[in-house]
Amino acid sequence: MGAALDASGQVTGSFGLRMAQLSARQRAELPNSAFAYVDSKGRRLLPINDEPHVRNALSRFNQVKFEDESAKEKAFRKLLTAATKYGIAPIGFVARQLREAAAAESPSDLPSGPVTLLLSDIEGSTRLVHRLGDAYPEVLAVVQGLIREAVDSHRGCEVDARADEFFAAFAHAADALSAALSIQRSLRDHEWPEQASVRVRIGLHSGSPSRTETGYVGLPVNTAARVSSAGHGGQILLTAETRDELTEAEVDLVSLGVFELRGLPSPVELLQVAARDLPQDFPPLRV
Repeated sequence: MGAALDASGQVTGSFGLRMAQLSARQRAELPNSAFAYVDSKGRRLLPINDEPHVRNALSRFNQVKFEDESAKEKAFRKLLTAATKYGIAPIGFVARQLREAAAAESPSDLPSGPVTLLLSDIEGSTRLVHRLGDAYPEVLAVVQGLIREAVDSHRGCEVDARADEFFAAFAHAADALSAALSIQRSLRDHEWPEQASVRVRIGLHSGSPSRTETGYVGLPVNTAARVSSAGHGGQILLTAETRDELTEAEVDLVSLGVFELRGLPSPVELLQVAARDLPQDFPPLRV
């Protein structure tokens, strides 16, 4: 199916959607800020000067060959900002980019044997969607970016990232704990739109899950997920198995007791990470 002219003379696509068009002169007159991506040679791609071009850029984003991941991330954020400006909520686009970023991590790179798993999710994400509206996709992208940076900085491997959840693995428990602390601090220090409170709960568990072509499976994964969901935004919980893997810790570990977590065969001792510069008072666990 090809393009055609509609009654107003605009070029339309196969399904009647208007396709963004720019003449060479119009394109030349646009400033660099009107493009989501300008490479090191001055090549300008993905114009975002109006709503049709933003929608076109969203559909063509994955067809662009970026110079590096940093350039792609910068273009990604700029495009989301433009989408918000024109009242476009590209939820599917954001989810697709997050899935592809997670898939870029080769399963062969994931640590095997005893590992420490980190699972996190955003507290009250549905409430944030309603409050922030079109600004939420960018907030989600920032949260995932900050988490990803902390994981990478502490020798972790991203396993999966879906919607507001993030899954990572570490060969050493100390690295997982340091990454969790870094995540909470970076989220605390970030300025969020509309002064929103964006907080994640984090669970850590150590064990030997089975590694597959797509990540990990087994009871350790289920346990880490239950530990994460038992907490509150801003809180870091870990199991006794992770505590035993820590030869030393930069923070205090406070035992909260032994709990039965849904779907697990035996009770689990949960400990809270208590850092002086992070909140330590939370409601009872969600168990």
